[in-house]
Formats: sequence, structure tokens, C-alpha cells
Amino acid sequence: MLREKEITLLERIRAKEARVGVVGLGYVGLPLAMAFAEAGFPVTGLDIDERKIDLLTRGKSYFRHIPEGPIAQAVLDGRLHPTRDYSRVEELDAVLVCVPTPLTAAREPDMSYIISTAEALVEHVRPEQIYVLESTTWPGTTEEVFRPILERSGLKAGEDFYLAFSPEREDPGSEHTARNTPKVVGGYSPRCLEVAVALYRAAVPKVVQVSSTRAAEMTKLLENTFRSVNIAMVNEMKMLCDRMGLDVWEIIEAASSKGFGFMPFYPGPGLGGHCIPIDPFYLTWKAREFEFSTRFIELAGEINTNMPRYVVERTIEALEKNQKSLNGARLLVLGVAYKKDIDDLRESPALRVMDLLTERGAHVAYHDPYIPSLPKMRHHDLRLVSQPLTADLLGAADAVLILTDHSEVDYERVVRQARLVVDTRNATKGIPGAAEKVTKA
Repeated sequence: MLREKEITLLERIRAKEARVGVVGLGYVGLPLAMAFAEAGFPVTGLDIDERKIDLLTRGKSYFRHIPEGPIAQAVLDGRLHPTRDYSRVEELDAVLVCVPTPLTAAREPDMSYIISTAEALVEHVRPEQIYVLESTTWPGTTEEVFRPILERSGLKAGEDFYLAFSPEREDPGSEHTARNTPKVVGGYSPRCLEVAVALYRAAVPKVVQVSSTRAAEMTKLLENTFRSVNIAMVNEMKMLCDRMGLDVWEIIEAASSKGFGFMPFYPGPGLGGHCIPIDPFYLTWKAREFEFSTRFIELAGEINTNMPRYVVERTIEALEKNQKSLNGARLLVLGVAYKKDIDDLRESPALRVMDLLTERGAHVAYHDPYIPSLPKMRHHDLRLVSQPLTADLLGAADAVLILTDHSEVDYERVVRQARLVVDTRNATKGIPGAAEKVTKA
């Protein structure tokens, strides 16, 4: 009976008749839904956020880096159906779950979104479906957390329905998209893997198979821990270079000329985005279960977490050279998104820097062409509005802090009109007059 079910689902996938559902239409889920819609599948997008569903239904995008044209066309053609109605899950053949996996206040994994989503899905699980978790998480989550909840339906993974894990690899604002980035896939069983591979192979250029869901989960953690550790190393190198009177950016550029055995990573005010600041802590938390201390990874996390404080210290030093105190200083922050040219605030180090500056008595304003306002957030309550980047605004600031180097900002003008610039992104490289006004941080 199982083999007959599998062939039926595989045939629907190969004919692009399988109905694909994506749960969670955020930075990961929306591009994934569009990838399957553009590959020719009928896609149902599920999200509890009424605003997102309303915008998508009208063919609108709520992310600057995701154009509206393809969304509007997919909705018009009937290839994308946005909804808040979880009862639609029963109609679907494939359900891909892309929900957040943040950290608790104690920096431990927060499984609440995965658990609540699985509990919403369980009443609609039926035979001949495949469920794939894409949320970044610790090795074992798919089988130890996600699967038992789905099996409350009375159906068994690998027997009645299929189960897999495929880590998201979304990089907002870059040329790496859901359509052109290889997908790693691990199945709960060999047959689960076969179905999952067929599904993703129909929408992406390359699928990399691994031996289990745990291996796929660990792959994602390795990718992001690799980046975290290397960024921590170069952040530490930056602090050492500052102490030694050297320019770390010059040194990275020179080292990059080697052509082999070196990969450039760049320093900054801290880590941002949903992955790199969070994922290593998932790994260190899980490692404790095996009585294993991930000292190297934890040290990298400590260095990266402390970078906002380092930026504040460098700002204090720069102000003091101009006979100014941080307490009462008027500071202008340029860029609050976690990286350039996107409207993503998730875990942005700029928010932590602004909190620290405000706590020490500074008056902080900001300009970001992609972030019009800062509402109250889970860990931040700045409640500021982006200010127009005028000569008066620049001239009135005791210091201008470049925390995100958006391309559309004229940094030559910033250097010319500001009294003092604290540059965390090397945005002022080569600008006339920068040597006299700019402090690298």
C-alpha cells in the first residue's frame, strides 16, 4: 500500500500537479512559495498575519527586495493562493514549514513557533502528504519535536505520510535566491527522502541528499557557525589592528590577493539577521546534551555579541577627542537594517548600539532609506522615525555613526557635512577629508 501511495505522490510531483503549501510567508517562506509557483506548481501560502495575506491577495509585496510584479502575476494566474485558513492543509500534497526559531531570554532555543504550527497542522494531516520543516534548528527537531505532534493524527511518518528536513538558505537582497540555490534534503526514511528530493528537484537547480533529517539540520548549523566563527575572528583582528594603529580593511584586501587558502570575511558592529547571531547557540545548547563543550563556538559568540559595546567605546573615544561627552551628545545613526540595501531589522546590531547609546544619555536619531520607523519590538523600544538626510541634520550631529552602509547614501557628502564620523563598515574608504574626520570602529 505504501509503494502505491508513493508512486501516486511522485507522479503528481513530476507532473507539477502536486499542491504545495508554504506555512510562514516571511523572508524565507515567501521566496520559497514564489519559487514553486514560478516552477509551475499550484501554491497555497499560509500565514497568521492578516496584513501579509491581504497584501499578497492584492498582488503586493511587503519586502523591498521582492518585486511585486511576479507576485501579482502568480496571484492573477491562480498559481499563488494566500490564506489564513489552515483547513486548506488537507487539500495539499506538500506542506513546507518556514516559521521563526528565535532564542529565549536565556539564549536557549525557542521551539514555540514550530510547536504551535505543528499543532495547527495535525488536525489536517492525511495519507499521501509530505511535510518538510525548513526552519533552522538543532539536530533532532524534525524527529523529536515536529514528528510526534503530526503523529497525533493517528498516522505514522514514513508509513502514511512523508517527513523531511530541508534547511532554508535565503540571503535577502543578494543574487542567491530560492530558485538558484542548491537545497540540502534529509528524509525520515529512504522513501521520505525520495519524495522530498523529487519535490525540490522540480523547483531548484540542484538537490543535495544527506543521510537523515539530523544531518540536514546540522548542515545548516555548520554553514552559519562557520560564518559566525570567521566573522568573530576578523572582528577580533579589527580590535587588535585599532590598538596597533593598523587598518584592518587594508589588511583584509591585501590578504584576499592570495587566491587560495584565504576567504575574506569583514568586520562590523555585530551580527544581524535571523541566522548567524542565533544558530550557533542552537548548536552549543544541543552539544550540552552530549556532555560536549563547544568552547570555540561559544568564544566566537561572545566576541560577536560584544561588538556593539566596542562601537560605543570607539564613539566615546572619538567624541572625547572633540571635547564632547557621550552624555548629552547628539548622534545620528546611518543605517539600522542588519545589512545593506534591504529592509530587514531582524537581530540588527544597530538596534543594540542605539540602545547602549541612549542608556548612556545620548540623543539618538537615525536615517535609513529602507526602514521608515522603528516600532516597539520584542527586545527594543526605540520608537523612532527615520529623518531626512539633510545638511542641517548632518551638521547638527556631534557624531554620525555608519552602522549599515546602504548604497544610496552619499558618504562623500556625509564626510563633508558632518563634524565627526564613526565608520563601522569602511564606507568612507578613499573619500577626501576622511582621515581628519573619520574614526573606524
